[in-house]
Amino acid sequence: MSSRKETGDAVRRAVLGDAHVDRAKAAGTQFDAEFQALVTEGAWGTVWASDAISRRERSMITLGLLAATGNFAEIPMHIRATVNTGASRDDIAQVFQHVAIYAGVPAANHAIKLAKETFAQMDAADGA
Repeated sequence: MSSRKETGDAVRRAVLGDAHVDRAKAAGTQFDAEFQALVTEGAWGTVWASDAISRRERSMITLGLLAATGNFAEIPMHIRATVNTGASRDDIAQVFQHVAIYAGVPAANHAIKLAKETFAQMDAADGA
């Protein structure tokens, strides 16, 4: 049986992609090593590794929580991850509709702006 660290690393790579994880690891220092271990083992090795709900559902929940709490910096990363988790653009639009009603229109508006920018970048990279 693999450790939470190994499981977390594998799930993180499956969701965010090898390039993202490799960049994050390369940017790590002794200062944030314990924090990175916490995120890898807790978020990815426990929460995201659970099969209680799908990765699609986790993506949708994560995007909604990020927007509702004003943690906008991670929204583009998690928008890109939906390619790997199966959350569609329509799913994401519905998530931000919920954010508008339950957490506020300004939060949803900013999240939608970030999503549109990120989708445009993704489409340009794909040649769409």
